[in-house]
Amino acid sequence: MTRLFARTDRSLLANWWWTVDHALLAALLLLLLTGVIVVFAASPPVGSLRFKDPNYFVFRHLVMLVPALALLFVCSLLSPLGVLRLAVALAVVGGLLVVATLFFGPEVNGARRWLRLADVQLQPSEFVKPALVVLAARIATSRPWPRATAEIFALVGGFAMLLAFQPDLGMAALVLATAGLQLFVAGLPWLVVVGLALISSVGAVAAYALFPHVAARIDAFLAPPAEYSQIERALQAVASGGLFGRGPGEGVVKFALPDAHTDFVFAATAEEFGILACLGVVALFAFLLLRALWRAQAAVDRFCQIGAAGLAGQLGLQALVNMAVNLNLMPTKGMTLPFISYGGSSMLALAIATGCLLALTRTRARLETVP
Repeated sequence: MTRLFARTDRSLLANWWWTVDHALLAALLLLLLTGVIVVFAASPPVGSLRFKDPNYFVFRHLVMLVPALALLFVCSLLSPLGVLRLAVALAVVGGLLVVATLFFGPEVNGARRWLRLADVQLQPSEFVKPALVVLAARIATSRPWPRATAEIFALVGGFAMLLAFQPDLGMAALVLATAGLQLFVAGLPWLVVVGLALISSVGAVAAYALFPHVAARIDAFLAPPAEYSQIERALQAVASGGLFGRGPGEGVVKFALPDAHTDFVFAATAEEFGILACLGVVALFAFLLLRALWRAQAAVDRFCQIGAAGLAGQLGLQALVNMAVNLNLMPTKGMTLPFISYGGSSMLALAIATGCLLALTRTRARLETVP
């Protein structure tokens, strides 16, 4: 591809090719490819059980892959100012749609998180997540730290309250943790960091006391029930795969995992492809995270630094939560493994987030002066 664009070429595509981080782009594309392979192997039992079609999720995943790739590419072409404007639009429209879910969204397992548009289920909060990261980066670089801290947590905290009403406390915790990470990267005083950590601890205790389903999950994690739980099945799937797995499509325990294509895709991957393949997935996420943070550290613009670090951190935290739940290292939480799990709105939102990450980590990316 390097022969297609000369160094002296000043076209949009040439400029993008010579400034985007090729290693980061390759890691993202490899994740997408891995996701296709895993969905092919893990989703047929769930498709057969729910829709009498083993290829139901496979087909839909491939269909969503096309707009996801397009969004990733288009967002990576944006300037930092374009990324900021996109974030404002996503935060406003997505925020209104999140409010709409509370009134018009169908109730699924006691939660209202989705809106049905024609034949498509949309989870608006997925699109607000990366937007908040970009807006927080802008606030952190345009305000003194006391005011920036207050404004960021007013913004993110307001969104977290909407998520609590759905309820989706896992995503609320994720956006709050990402905001804390960004403030840490922005140079928040250590005393404030410790104070925020204490406040977060109080919030976790309050969630345990106020939300019965949270208490039930934590109790089940600390004192597993006698009946055969999803986590026990997930651990059995991991153990039965061994080093090299049973082979694609040969898994047995995955038939007992109702969310083998989403929340427990890591366990299904272990059964089908083995522990070594899972370690490869972990290494891929680790490389992506470290490469993105290195590019963020090398950025010439402070907004790009904090925004890229936040987007990378959010992606890494989500992956960590999913894998930790699959391995029974933390209480269960319905959170997909980025790009590996089957996903509709989740995949599109991740494509936007990672496209913006590529845009903010491009060589000499700089936010133009805005109010």
